[in-house]
Amino acid sequence: MKSYLNLFIIFFFLVSCHQEKSPFILKNSDNSITVELHSVVNKNLFYRVLKNNNVVIDSSHLGLIRDDSDFYNELNISKFPEVKLVSDRYTMLQGKQKDISYNANEYIVQTINKDGKKMNVIFRLSDDGVAFRYHFPEDSIGIKRIIEEKTTYNFNEETRGWLQPMSRAKTGWKSVNPSYEEHYEMGAPVNKKSPIKEGWVYPALFKTGDTWALISETSLDDNYCGTRLKYNNEVGAFQVTFPQKEEVFPNRALNPESTLPWYTPWRILTIGSLKTITESTLGTDLAEKAIDMDTSFIKSGLSSWSWVLLKDDFTNYETSLKFIDYASKMNWAYCLIDADWDQKIGYDKMNELTKYAASKNVKILVWYNSAGSWNTTPYTPKDKLLTSESRAKEFKKLNEIGVSGVKIDFFGGDGQSMIAYYHGILKDAAKHKLLVNFHGATLPRGWHRTYPNLMTVEAIKGEEFITFEQENANLQASHCTLLPFTRNVFDPMDFTPMVLDSIPRIERKTTKSFELALPILFLSGIQHIAETPTGMYKQPDYIVDFLKDIPTNWDESRFVTGYPGKDIVMARRKDDTWFVVGINGENKPKELQLDLAIIKEKEGFLITDKNETFEKTVINSKNLTTITLQPNGGFVAKF
Repeated sequence: MKSYLNLFIIFFFLVSCHQEKSPFILKNSDNSITVELHSVVNKNLFYRVLKNNNVVIDSSHLGLIRDDSDFYNELNISKFPEVKLVSDRYTMLQGKQKDISYNANEYIVQTINKDGKKMNVIFRLSDDGVAFRYHFPEDSIGIKRIIEEKTTYNFNEETRGWLQPMSRAKTGWKSVNPSYEEHYEMGAPVNKKSPIKEGWVYPALFKTGDTWALISETSLDDNYCGTRLKYNNEVGAFQVTFPQKEEVFPNRALNPESTLPWYTPWRILTIGSLKTITESTLGTDLAEKAIDMDTSFIKSGLSSWSWVLLKDDFTNYETSLKFIDYASKMNWAYCLIDADWDQKIGYDKMNELTKYAASKNVKILVWYNSAGSWNTTPYTPKDKLLTSESRAKEFKKLNEIGVSGVKIDFFGGDGQSMIAYYHGILKDAAKHKLLVNFHGATLPRGWHRTYPNLMTVEAIKGEEFITFEQENANLQASHCTLLPFTRNVFDPMDFTPMVLDSIPRIERKTTKSFELALPILFLSGIQHIAETPTGMYKQPDYIVDFLKDIPTNWDESRFVTGYPGKDIVMARRKDDTWFVVGINGENKPKELQLDLAIIKEKEGFLITDKNETFEKTVINSKNLTTITLQPNGGFVAKF
């Protein structure tokens, strides 16, 4: 009986080996993150991700389908992957950290499909996560097209997600969607359907057991479309999916197409604690290196901006003069002049404004409508940027009148042709030494490393939406506490923060100190401040002075405490000065425990809420061990 049992075990083992080989084990440098790669013979390729031996991503699919060949079904590993150490050191001109080192173990998994065609899956495992991308190494003369990406992320059913729905294309005001401007679902079951039924945008945050994971993509070149996540009920996992058919530059490509060789964008998973998530730089670590360009004209800083609170009627010459003076008095680098400036001010008068601003040590930024026929927005200048030739002509004109940068609005989605449009604008703007700010736009996915002249991107339901509807103001506190864990982890975000006084026709639900914390909490190469001169000069002198010296390019950033949608405290350093800021996302008072050991004992000051205004106290960093926050309140400390 025993011998029969042994024969059965041997037979079962041989059959199993024919179906699935033992998994290849990929590890990071300290073995804390592991990828198990499973190859089912003549079928599919699967992977699992573990953190400290706990499953984070369960068995999930890898592969793509091209129109000429299938790289998903009947895909086999042709060569065992060998580990290679990769490292990089680079400097960012803006963001959470200036000097960055990246180290990872790289594994190139070579596969071959039933047609004998090759595809590599390149994995990189670092201390803070996993990245992978596909590579077609062969050469081709003709264009190849990807019709579906089969990549999935399989979480267990107990996992919860903090997710922003993808909007439906050609909806919203003047058909301007999608623009990554929806409210987040917080703590949602992974199989919950998106309320708009178009999936979820990046970055997507998940909690599985005691581990957090942030999923996004980076290094999105002009030969691929932007993707998003959609829950696939058939496989019980999130699948990487392509844009809606309307998300294109008219009569151009929607899905990815390119000659070979061809690299896809990196799929990135930051894995660990909330500290790991908020301090990670994976989104720029794996982005394409900076293009060869002169960066001497690039300066981060704060900007005045009339439109957000005053709206269309105040985009005029006289108001612009006042906001230039305002920026100068606040020691801010920029003044943004918004839509219809070409009609209400004109090029000649804009030339006068740039000269006046220069005399005040202020630079002028101007607004543009990106749109061609894909939406019906009436604002101008419009149709000036649609081709490289028209951009060169317009950008040369801006150079001649002394404009320093452009805010470009109302893009039409994530199709490959629209992604190529973004790249074209950034390249042409760099040639003309113009700074760029995209609004009504996609997530930039590491582009600010590749194009250092990209200062910021909206891609969020920001301050302007608070000025539109009371519902958005009611949700602001929790919404803002989520963003350092999601949208603003890797990429600059033009939330256009901070109203210290009042918003016309809207009851602000956040305190003054909450608002004061936002320009430091949020990361943006240019921080467009919503508050007007009138509102600013109502504030105590020490608040005005404080706002004259806020960095936007940080040397170091550290997570102190927080939870998505509830509260967040971050510490940021510029040179030898530390700023510590926090906000309460809930409408109840709370006391937070603070560990500021990273700050060597320093004297400084603390600004908190007191009744309806501020309170400033002198404090030593070693004594700031707890902080009491008002409902929807905040604090700022400077050492």
